[in-house]
Amino acid sequence: MKPEIGQIYEGKITSITNFGAFVTLPDGPDGMVHISEVSDGFVKDIHDVLQVGQMVKVKVISISDNGKIALSVKKAVDKPRQPEKKEFTPRPQQSRPVKKPQEHKPQPQVIICSDGVWEESVSSDPNFEDMMSKFKKSSQDRMSDLKRGNENRGYSRRGHGGGRK
Repeated sequence: MKPEIGQIYEGKITSITNFGAFVTLPDGPDGMVHISEVSDGFVKDIHDVLQVGQMVKVKVISISDNGKIALSVKKAVDKPRQPEKKEFTPRPQQSRPVKKPQEHKPQPQVIICSDGVWEESVSSDPNFEDMMSKFKKSSQDRMSDLKRGNENRGYSRRGHGGGRK
């Protein structure tokens, strides 16, 4: 008897490898159950789930041109039917007080100056160019302070001491 795709058979596990188990179907043909087709959950070691000589129900998934039979244990097991999901029905809208959109309040901007003093300014509508120019100025001031500080310490980023002798 030649197995048919989609049919469920009971077979005996003849050998187990790291990647799957070989099952002898009724009337002799052998097929393989890949480790991913053993269980719905993750299977790290197939030996934890199947043993040689065990009888298992398998479903024929495919048969290749050269006669190799792909089997599945998890597709052969009848799963309890999940209750059908109810269609979404929106809740009736309750009357809620409508919130008025809040006016845009100008946010104070905090800027660090080169001398370490915090400066706070409030602008009604800061645009991108103004913000970028303030950032660029404060960034240049901080970089010049860092460079000046490193020159006074007598070392450089290259790991040399103060001066070469």
